[in-house]
Amino acid sequence: MTTTIAAAPPASDARRRWTVLAVCALSMFLVGLDTTIVNVGLPAIGSGLGTGTRGLEWVVDAYTVVLASLLIVSGALADRFGRRRVFRCGLLVFGAASLACAVAPSLGVLVAARAVQGIGASMLSPVALAIVVAALPDPRERARAIGIWASVFGLSLAAGPVTGGALIAALGWRSVFWINAPVVVVALVLVARYVPESHGERARRLDPPGQALLTVALCTVVGLLIEGPRLGWASPWAVAGYALAALATAGFVRVELHRDEPLMDLGLFRRPPFAAAALGAVAVFTALSAALLLNTLYLQHARGWTPLATGLATLPMALGATVCAPWSGTLVGRHGPRLPLLLAGAFTAAGGLGLAVLGPDTVTPLLVLALLLIGIGFGFANAPITNTAVGGLPPSRAGVAGAITSTARQLGSAVGIAVAGALVSGTDPADLARASRPGWLLVAACGLLLLGVARSSRTPRTTTPPARSDG
Repeated sequence: MTTTIAAAPPASDARRRWTVLAVCALSMFLVGLDTTIVNVGLPAIGSGLGTGTRGLEWVVDAYTVVLASLLIVSGALADRFGRRRVFRCGLLVFGAASLACAVAPSLGVLVAARAVQGIGASMLSPVALAIVVAALPDPRERARAIGIWASVFGLSLAAGPVTGGALIAALGWRSVFWINAPVVVVALVLVARYVPESHGERARRLDPPGQALLTVALCTVVGLLIEGPRLGWASPWAVAGYALAALATAGFVRVELHRDEPLMDLGLFRRPPFAAAALGAVAVFTALSAALLLNTLYLQHARGWTPLATGLATLPMALGATVCAPWSGTLVGRHGPRLPLLLAGAFTAAGGLGLAVLGPDTVTPLLVLALLLIGIGFGFANAPITNTAVGGLPPSRAGVAGAITSTARQLGSAVGIAVAGALVSGTDPADLARASRPGWLLVAACGLLLLGVARSSRTPRTTTPPARSDG
């Protein structure tokens, strides 16, 4: 009797899988690049369009709120109609909206174009993650790939502020949107050449009532955070907003619990690892977005730094994220999510506390060190959060699960921008450092929350097999 030994996958198949990862990660780079480029350019946009901090908050949050609202339905559409097809559509919408941002004649047009940009971006990140999960079915290989995936955002942090500062200095703020066009063209060519089509095992029905209620709830909450200081927290408009947000949230939960195929599978939150991943995603991106906005406004308004110098100041943050993200993926593959989450929480909290005593003349090395610590925390956080969210689920649900976690990330980004902006809106440059201190305490609190998420993790090896020696 002969024994048949399964042949190892050909090297060409392995190269193709990692090429798919590289192409899909380009979408994460595009989304992250756009966020960081726009962030460092906010003061220049405000000067060019004659708007203050509150208007600049809408420039950022129009994008993030729409993105957060549509991520889940984009994942469902991708599972139904094809992930590559939806991915390519997202690239086209994102590119067209970027061109509209570049020629926007007023704040209102820019905010509207940013919202359309959010529609396109919603078709990129979670859909690309589902493509990667389908292409890399081995859990340990997938954990390493997710670490690389997360490090791409660190690279975008590095490229965004510096590139944005240089572009603004040379060509003005509109150039930060023109730069998206060549990236989109390259991505479209690579997707057509290398990315295979994939679907969910079973097409899911769409959920228009749930989608509408989710959008109303998110927009109302973020709108209250931005406009609350101007309206007055106890004003009739604010009270009406509280009621609308509560009713929309309650209606969303009720609708989702009574649908056979809901937009958001609330049952996923009964899995402690998934619920912890969603909470951790909110905390991480609240801290990151608040830190980026506070740093940009402080350095350019209070210290008089140029956009390019401000971008260079974020390089330590980007370096920490870029170096630690793949390392975090390796740790997740070997030991589970708890250790990298503990490191993420400790470094983030330390960075926030380091700037809680920020003053108008704080020495630059302290500022740089604090940003480095926050970047390290961010780098360690993304891989365990993403891997925990999609681990243990069948590939057919990867798109929706990844979209829920991405929704949590964007919700955190929107909240971080809104809260940080509310703290410093209308503040004189001389008082900006003092006004921003509660924001840095918020960053530290997010780090402490990550420590709690890590300590509550009871399943460090649920998504990957035990490490073994190759010797």
